[in-house]
Amino acid sequence: MLAKTLTVCCLLALTVPTLAEVGWWRTAQFYQIYPRSFKDSDGNGVGDLNGITQQLAYLKEIGITATWLSPIFTSPMADFGYDVADFYQIDPLFGSMEDFDNLLARAKQLDIKIILDFVPNHSSDECDWFKRSAAGEAEYKDFYVWHTGKVVNGIRQPPTNWISVFRGSQWTWHEGRQAYYLHQFLAKQPDLNYRNPKVVEAMKDVLRFWLRKGVYGFRIDAVPHVFEIAADNNGNWPDEPRNEYVSDPLDYAYLNHIYTTNQPETIDLVYQFRSVLSDMDRELGGDDRVLLTEAYAPLDVLMQYYGNSTHNGSQIPFNFELLSNINFNSDAYHYSELLHNWLDNMPAGQVANWVLGNHDSSRIGSRLGADRIDATNMLLLTLPGISVNYQGEEIGMTDVWISWEDTVDPQACQSNQQEFERLTRDPVRTPFQWSDETQAGFTTGNVTWLPLADNYKLVNVKRERGIALSHLNVYKQLRALRDEPTLKQGDVTVNALGPNVLAFKRSLAGHKSYITVLNINDDVESVNLDSVFTELTSQLRYVVVNDKSVRRKNDLTYANSVLLMPKEAIVLSTV
Repeated sequence: MLAKTLTVCCLLALTVPTLAEVGWWRTAQFYQIYPRSFKDSDGNGVGDLNGITQQLAYLKEIGITATWLSPIFTSPMADFGYDVADFYQIDPLFGSMEDFDNLLARAKQLDIKIILDFVPNHSSDECDWFKRSAAGEAEYKDFYVWHTGKVVNGIRQPPTNWISVFRGSQWTWHEGRQAYYLHQFLAKQPDLNYRNPKVVEAMKDVLRFWLRKGVYGFRIDAVPHVFEIAADNNGNWPDEPRNEYVSDPLDYAYLNHIYTTNQPETIDLVYQFRSVLSDMDRELGGDDRVLLTEAYAPLDVLMQYYGNSTHNGSQIPFNFELLSNINFNSDAYHYSELLHNWLDNMPAGQVANWVLGNHDSSRIGSRLGADRIDATNMLLLTLPGISVNYQGEEIGMTDVWISWEDTVDPQACQSNQQEFERLTRDPVRTPFQWSDETQAGFTTGNVTWLPLADNYKLVNVKRERGIALSHLNVYKQLRALRDEPTLKQGDVTVNALGPNVLAFKRSLAGHKSYITVLNINDDVESVNLDSVFTELTSQLRYVVVNDKSVRRKNDLTYANSVLLMPKEAIVLSTV
């Protein structure tokens, strides 16, 4: 069968002069920590900053370059920190500013960079800015999006039909202000008004504050939601059109969100944030600071996040092609197509990134199957560019079923007992599994904020360290391989060899080539790599194998006849 093929040079000519310096982030390993669930240092069942500090050595062990922390700022926790009440303070649940300084100092000792989660779209309704805006103070009156609504048959109604991501209207009436305020998420998360230059400058000041504290950048949350379409001359907005495939009028997907997401001004704001980082690079010196942007958006929009001929943008616009589109039944052609999507469309001089998990998405082992965990980690770590790993994927953690009664995620709690399992994100946020000891070594307390996985005695760091081909040790081998020049700088050629086998070759003149081969299904397969890759040696050496393999590291095989067991995932090299 003809293979789909793609070759991409990873060292293309740089088009923007200020990108000429090859940054540390271009081949980095990023690791997302969800602080509530990483490590609890004080026994209250909730993870904290001191717990992260205690376990930073683990990140060094698995070769992490930088870690981004989900929000740690002062918050009433209506959305577990994504509702920020004070952008300049640490929430006491996680610790103090002194604890954060200690975390930064320890990270510096280990050469691990700290990245913070920055939530620009909204604040908490308990933020001082919102209270002042609601009171009509001149300085803050237009910090948020307000409207008196419309009166229909004598009844006051919201100004538009816009629906919240968390169900129901995006508009909530405020008695004090006698107006509706906009919130694309919870009512306790009022949207900031980025058409007010004072808001833009206030948020830039937040970035400057934390950069001067010593963080190396930000993961920017929910970027597509930051702007809505501009109001007309009468101060009104249009309704959004129906999505005929959804019948629940309270469901976010009931409408097509053409006026409340992915507005063109969003791109410029990303460029402005990047300019702040560039200014701070000049002020502070040292390694360059980075932006990681979360945007579920059309591919042509995402590519604009990188920048253009006159402006630098986000170095790492998250690539959710695989995360959003690969499913249990996807074949190798589908995988190949999604890899093509990013590599074919990426602007010259930019760097690919690969994201296969996060705190909002079902875990790899549950979404794709526990027997594909090693294969997905091989994808993540041997493709060119940047890897982004969510805590626990390296040890093969899976989703934990949590009952309606125990569910705490507001996205699910805003629904009902019939719908909550489709919406809840709690199953992917359960405590990290450090050992087979009580409470998985996560806490010394008697309770955890979310239930532990039943399988923690089998799936944990301590146990997997001692098993040669555990998910953890396969991950560590792959990470070590990323230091090879070929994997740092080499080209990539991607092939789907029939529906069941995906393979890609990394090559660099003067160095060994490496070929990742994944059998994603349950048939024994024999593949001829010579037929789809050029310049292979007649024999190839096994460099990394998983527990499905009958071969061992350093064994040899012929390039024209590589036998693959069901769900086997391997990395080969030329000899």
